Amino acid sequence: MRVLVARQDNIGDVLLAGPAVRAVAERADELVLLCGPRGRAAADMLPGVDRVIEWRAPWIDPDHVPVEQAEIDRLTGMLEGFDRALILTSFHQSPLPLALLLRLAGTPWIGGISEDYPGSLLDLRHRPDTDVPEPLRMLALVEDAGFPAPADTRLRVRGPLPDVDHLTGGPGYVVVHPGTSVPARAWPPGHCAEAVRLLVAAGRRVVVTGHKDEKDLTALVAGEDGLDLGGRTSLPELASVLRGACAAVAGNTGPAHLAAAVGTPVVSLFAPTVPAARWAPFGVPLALLGDQGAPCKDTRARDCPVDGHPCLASVGPDEVAAAVEIVATDEVAAADEEVHAR
Repeated sequence: MRVLVARQDNIGDVLLAGPAVRAVAERADELVLLCGPRGRAAADMLPGVDRVIEWRAPWIDPDHVPVEQAEIDRLTGMLEGFDRALILTSFHQSPLPLALLLRLAGTPWIGGISEDYPGSLLDLRHRPDTDVPEPLRMLALVEDAGFPAPADTRLRVRGPLPDVDHLTGGPGYVVVHPGTSVPARAWPPGHCAEAVRLLVAAGRRVVVTGHKDEKDLTALVAGEDGLDLGGRTSLPELASVLRGACAAVAGNTGPAHLAAAVGTPVVSLFAPTVPAARWAPFGVPLALLGDQGAPCKDTRARDCPVDGHPCLASVGPDEVAAAVEIVATDEVAAADEEVHAR
């Protein structure tokens, strides 16, 4: 049985699909993951994936993507020969454009979550419960399709991860990741920098991480006290850096989910533009900070629609430093429990 699983958006979204992917992989002879360029690095790290197809979907990518016949033909050619397809989407996305192309490619059975009437495009139209965590929402679809959930539903990445001690100086530090792909989800840089100073003053080593395009931001946040790794890590290396941390501080962005995928507790600075019940880091000790009742709630805004960014600007650096101590203690307690259970 050759199965196509699609998750076509960002790194965090692809990581959240991991438990569903592993469930399908248990019964499929071959599992191919269809993703977009923004999620490709995460797709390559998911356990259970035999092969990755990368294609930029005009109905998913936030930038303008022209719809061209040659590109549609190229995709449908790559989609030929699958026995089943499962289309994983967020609550605001539709599986139907891809389902139509899969039908053109000859796919005999297709499942997806759809609020819209699918006509003949879906063989399984799954209707999930509202406000469940995204990994469980996607798992419910694949279970409905006949693929039982794995015993361990936490997020995972493929190992082995690279050694990064030469970058970090060894494990036991706090990671602060100040950047976000969506500006409305970012904690103010000055707050991040002050949190780094407070954590170092409390005796913590702090590693600041970020994309190569965020090197000015990471340098500002690290200052004289933190170790600036902005632009110096691939995604597998970032996963390894996060694995060595006792806690990670991040907004609602891919590295927060990557931290969860390597088992690291997260202090989540979460803007309520999307529901935390669905999108908060999953399966690890968590401190959720940010005004979840702020006026931007459920707007899906990319830029903050409220002057002063109150949902996150109201969170003080001292609150974050205190939350780090709590979740880092939770991590030690969880590790002790696991050893005792053995």
